[in-house]
Amino acid sequence: MTLPLMPKATAVWLVENTALTFEQVAAFTGMHPLEIQGIADGDVSGGIRGLDPTAGGQLTLEEIARCEKDPDARLEILQTAKQYISKKTKGSRYTPVARRQDKPDAIAWLIKNYPTMTDGQIAKLVGTTKNTIMAVRGKTHWNSNNIKPRDPVLLGLCTQTHLDAAVATIKPDVSKEAV
Repeated sequence: MTLPLMPKATAVWLVENTALTFEQVAAFTGMHPLEIQGIADGDVSGGIRGLDPTAGGQLTLEEIARCEKDPDARLEILQTAKQYISKKTKGSRYTPVARRQDKPDAIAWLIKNYPTMTDGQIAKLVGTTKNTIMAVRGKTHWNSNNIKPRDPVLLGLCTQTHLDAAVATIKPDVSKEAV
């Protein structure tokens, strides 16, 4: 199920401007029915301004009217809004502080097991910089004495599917084949 862009603001608008049940609003926004009841009571919404889902192209007035007539019906988000909401932008991903010291270990494991993997592939897979990879590769990393090669999947720095995809794109080492 695809949720609206700003669920709490959308819930505020739906509670204030429609006769939908708490369960219908909760199902549409992905919130708990008690939270919707809190919005209706004024306990939860605080100073949140309602966001009109009809103006944002997420719902139609006909869809709201259909669900107001039938308390068991569920609101369906518009297909165009689904496409817009489901797009995920690529950006840097957050690595918890507790896992950051594991990145050099993962880099060492990748270098040991896949020596032909490029620095760019390793950087994208583990979420690190090329400078760190070069330091681990050249054993000039500040913590070189304590680096132990460990699987990045087991460390939680990437998924097995991402690792398999990266390994599949590795170009074979031509110098070893010529011998």
